[in-house]
Amino acid sequence: MEKKKIVLIGPVYPYKGGIAHYTGLLYRALKQLGDATMVSYKFQYPKLLYKKEQKDYSNDTFKIEDTNYWIHTANPFNWIRTAKKINHRKPDMVIIQWWHPYFAPCYWVLCRLLKRTKVLFVCHNVFPHERFPMDRFLTKAVLRQGNCYIVQSKTDAQDLQSVIKNPVFRQTVHPTYNAFKLQDLSKEQARSLIAIGQKQKVLLFFGFIREYKGLSYLLQAMPDVIRKVKDARLLVVGDFSGPEEKNRYLDMVQQYKLADAVKVYDGYVSDKEVEKFFAACDLVVLPYISATQSGIAQIAYGFEKPVIVTNVGGLPDVVDDGKTGYVVEAGSPAALADAVIRYFAQNKEEEFTQNVKKQAYRFSWDRMAETIGELLN
Repeated sequence: MEKKKIVLIGPVYPYKGGIAHYTGLLYRALKQLGDATMVSYKFQYPKLLYKKEQKDYSNDTFKIEDTNYWIHTANPFNWIRTAKKINHRKPDMVIIQWWHPYFAPCYWVLCRLLKRTKVLFVCHNVFPHERFPMDRFLTKAVLRQGNCYIVQSKTDAQDLQSVIKNPVFRQTVHPTYNAFKLQDLSKEQARSLIAIGQKQKVLLFFGFIREYKGLSYLLQAMPDVIRKVKDARLLVVGDFSGPEEKNRYLDMVQQYKLADAVKVYDGYVSDKEVEKFFAACDLVVLPYISATQSGIAQIAYGFEKPVIVTNVGGLPDVVDDGKTGYVVEAGSPAALADAVIRYFAQNKEEEFTQNVKKQAYRFSWDRMAETIGELLN
């Protein structure tokens, strides 16, 4: 049987961020499905929109050797040339990573120029986290060019159906990021690296720090946690959007007298530095007040760590409440504190860790490749 030809479009190494990691891991899974070609960007965002460094060369774990860096997202003449190159391969399917309307003009033109091929959009967010005028119009214009879709939460399924009439789609869970375990650090080794006591009960908040991620509620929960859980510590690891935002959270640390219990690691965390934080913690907490889904939960599962999430977007879809973590009310410091206290008081670590291991296939890239195969055929 002749192998199907697939072209995958999206960011990959050396671009930073979870979607770049996702695309690289998806490509590896697709190679097992057929003849896959990786197409990425020679230019992703203009400095006006993304002022920080867009690339990270420090760890090539996610590197795809045969990537074609063809796309300049701000050059219409480039879009035409790229479409010709893709058409020359005569793919059976083109898979496009979708997460922000910035890419709308580029992807709209590309899709219009693709010939005799099925287009699949993998929707990380149908609409962006931070909405803006025209985002719905741009999203609808682009996604209408697709033949089928993958979404990773009920919220995104509903959003997709609000802009596309009767779409052909599959709702899957976000696969696990298991490629960050570079040194296979033990908890003891990781804690030594970041100077955390071996007997402390360690919570981890990880990732870009934005208002919708609810860190303020977790900080408000910490006084109750500290009163009930001896030696409780919170690691806040991630990149603040600016000095004003950072100072606001640091002021909260002082306000709630958390200086001894909260340790802040400010700045972008390179791929090779991720492992020590997840290996060192007991529990990962995502106190989001809005979300579609989150790669952070999947990084946690890659390290076999239980997760506390709030009941927003697709987060409850990835946590089996009371088995692989807890699902709590959003915007409630009391609910967050109660879940943390229960976890340690009832000694749930071993039980929850074993349950995370049992669900490995559900979150596997093989399963994602099978889903794409169904849509392809």
